[in-house]
Amino acid sequence: MIIKNFGARVESVWEGLRPLTKKMLVGAIEANPTAPKQKFSYDAHADWELSRLLSALDEQTKDPEIRQNVDKLAEIKILAETCADVLEAQTESAEVFIQLATRALERNDFKKIDVLADILFERFSAGEIAEIIRQTEFAQIRAIAYETLALMPTQYILPLLDDSIYYEIVRNALEQQAFEFDNEEARQIIEQLEFEDTGGD
Repeated sequence: MIIKNFGARVESVWEGLRPLTKKMLVGAIEANPTAPKQKFSYDAHADWELSRLLSALDEQTKDPEIRQNVDKLAEIKILAETCADVLEAQTESAEVFIQLATRALERNDFKKIDVLADILFERFSAGEIAEIIRQTEFAQIRAIAYETLALMPTQYILPLLDDSIYYEIVRNALEQQAFEFDNEEARQIIEQLEFEDTGGD
């Protein structure tokens, strides 16, 4: 796999990767399914690096010249899917989740959307889920994030009410808990919020 054949932007992003991130990617590509999985350190910087590389690779797969070269296109797709797989396995970032979910929607890969929805519930904080709702332009992604937020224990999402950026998002999630999931605690909080909105009258 010769990175410089993948275009200037991909080569530039690749050159900017830390050696550990490159090693992690190469290891993931060359991994033998029967061999023990190698352990790599993963941090927010690796998240950002892989996200940038994935964006560059996805952009290259749409290039008409690249699409005419079947072998090169296949290699770019292998590296792109490896990036996506590592991100899917590790990320806890709202921005990266949106990137992965958007890719799945563009490919009509609804099985992948289901996998990502499970990851959202298992791994992401209430704050990151609220940030997904705030940032995404896609109604489908927003709906998944809202449902995940509504499935969380009420006490996990309550602190976000103190942040004006997330107030309406959390209120909507509480209403979903109260009226769709018949959550009595959420219903009482909604009643209290409505009481405060009317000035306590």
